[in-house]
Amino acid sequence: MAGSPTARRRRLSIELKKLREKNALTCAQVGEALDWSGSKVNRMETGSGRVQPSDVEALCRFYGTSAELREFLKSLARQAKTRGWWQVHGSGVPEWFNIYIGLEQDASTFRQYQCELLPGLMQTAAYARELHTTGAHMSAEDIDRAVRVRLERQDMLTRPDAPDAWFIVNEGALRNVIGGHALMREQLEQVLASAELPSVTLQVLPFDSGTYPATGSFTMLGFPDPEDPDIVYRDGITDATYLEGEHHVREYTRAFDGLRAAALSPQRSTQLIKSVLKEYTR
Repeated sequence: MAGSPTARRRRLSIELKKLREKNALTCAQVGEALDWSGSKVNRMETGSGRVQPSDVEALCRFYGTSAELREFLKSLARQAKTRGWWQVHGSGVPEWFNIYIGLEQDASTFRQYQCELLPGLMQTAAYARELHTTGAHMSAEDIDRAVRVRLERQDMLTRPDAPDAWFIVNEGALRNVIGGHALMREQLEQVLASAELPSVTLQVLPFDSGTYPATGSFTMLGFPDPEDPDIVYRDGITDATYLEGEHHVREYTRAFDGLRAAALSPQRSTQLIKSVLKEYTR
């Protein structure tokens, strides 16, 4: 079973939707039979609301599932109520980003393209703090919380079950000076150290790579359970977009493959990063 509350909630939603579709019923029909609103059934299937074990019990008895499946789904509902480690930091982590962290923690494959900033999973505390200080209206306490969460997230790359992580970074992110040359020296040294991890592959997309198939940063998450479809994640200033359909995943996979082909090899990428690092050392 997936580890984070977010992943459990997502798995529960997927399973409930499969049960309804297997019975060839609409949300409205299920709601009417159980004296609920159709919108309640829809919220349970989209993960946009908390699902009570008693609701799962009612649905499973209505669908005529086995007792084993009923208890499994009720267990998912109970465990989805628990709080992830990142949620104890409160307002330092926006609600829309809480969802992403929960999914990230359970990913078995991680594919990310960054066009302006260095990957969050490779950032130093000083780099992350500078971004939070200048990029959002946050209190000093919330900035501290946000930085701690970012650093704790990086543990996923060194776990025994670390995901297969592949990063592509635009050369502009290396040369975008955040907080001064001393900070950038420390940051690029951290990037080089991260690139040496056995779970990590890092490529740099150089300025002279020509055209390439992407118009902004994005992350693709894959999961160990085949029942959990891949997700494409794109974030903004105040919210995020999650794309799960086969068409979206296929097109972003194609874009990422195109970026990999246009980027420098991992070895040449390391050489370029070291070259930029020397410029910050002068």
